[in-house]
Amino acid sequence: MNIEAETEKIQAFVQRGNYHAAYNIALSGLNACRRVDNQTGVDSFIEIIRGIVDALDDEFGSSSNS
Repeated sequence: MNIEAETEKIQAFVQRGNYHAAYNIALSGLNACRRVDNQTGVDSFIEIIRGIVDALDDEFGSSSNS
């Protein structure tokens, strides 16, 4: 799996505000890495998912409305 290419695809969805698609692609990548015992890939996708959650928090979280 080309994690860099997937990351670019995910980031494009985040930039367009399509968090659902971004999260689904990231979760699919995580699961694909798990199936082949690629822990480094799993860790990478977990970080990507954290970034998506941070973006959601920045846009919609109550702390961003202060």
